[in-house]
Amino acid sequence: MEADMTVRHIVLVKFKPGLSEEEIAPLWEELRAIEGKVDGLGAICAGRSESPEKIERGYMHGFTVDFRDWEALAAYQEHPDHRALGAKLVANAQGGIDGILVFDFEIATPSQGA
Repeated sequence: MEADMTVRHIVLVKFKPGLSEEEIAPLWEELRAIEGKVDGLGAICAGRSESPEKIERGYMHGFTVDFRDWEALAAYQEHPDHRALGAKLVANAQGGIDGILVFDFEIATPSQGA
């Protein structure tokens, strides 16, 4: 079976101390609202770490977004809804942009119809 490639966009956020889950939840809702607005944007998952390893180093929240290709990721980065959400994440992250980690890489996905 041949594999296609998907780009996985991973974002980890170290929110400001005292920011409640109730204050964070609308940010995830805003993220999920981008679904269907950018061609090539696939699955979105977001939440709080429940890792038994406990080595998050303060990055207790994060999300992943899968994209068809690098061009779809670029279109997402330029989309006004992404820019608005990004500004809110930076405003709520400890140390601003320093409280956010982004990691993008290609993953193999099973090809359709194989």
